[in-house]
Amino acid sequence: MKLQYLLLLCLLFQMCTPRSAQKTSNYKALFNGKNLEGWIEHGEEKWYVEDGQLICESGPKAAYGYLSTAEFYDNFELELEFKQDANGNSGVFFRSTLEGTKISGWQVEVAPPQKYTGGIYESYGRGWLIKPEAEKDKALKMGEWNSMKVRAEGSKITTWLNGEQMIQLEDEKIGAGKGAIALQIHDGGGIKVRWRNIKIRKI
Repeated sequence: MKLQYLLLLCLLFQMCTPRSAQKTSNYKALFNGKNLEGWIEHGEEKWYVEDGQLICESGPKAAYGYLSTAEFYDNFELELEFKQDANGNSGVFFRSTLEGTKISGWQVEVAPPQKYTGGIYESYGRGWLIKPEAEKDKALKMGEWNSMKVRAEGSKITTWLNGEQMIQLEDEKIGAGKGAIALQIHDGGGIKVRWRNIKIRKI
């Protein structure tokens, strides 16, 4: 009888819980705010944790650098926040693999104003697949915290910046891709980007 009562309570709780709350609970933190556990460094650029934030910064070689998840993610919703302290040319890769600092996969651009933040770029391949419309550039808050969301489901990719949908793309090659999530620091030097609240939900 006691077991039946507990099961009934659980069922009622699930029925009364808003769907939005249920979805939120399915997210998993990719960054623990303390260290780089669960991530793999590629290259010699700087990746470190400070005040609960993940920071990437150009090193002496001013080369490309990446920080990738140890786990692969195919279909997902990824949410994160970023702040560009300097230059800010970076990116969020998905379904990507690396050999040293040579990356195969697709990048959601994170860049200074008028440089297509939220667009999709294919490294060592077709280049730009889609850029946001010019008027959407105003969604970027340079030097402030920005929220980004990426949804990848099969061949369909959608990105949002501060709640504004930036692009939607369907691409067969992307649909066949498999790999990790990776943060990028661009070459050229003088770059510093902060990241926080990085979380993912498999779909």
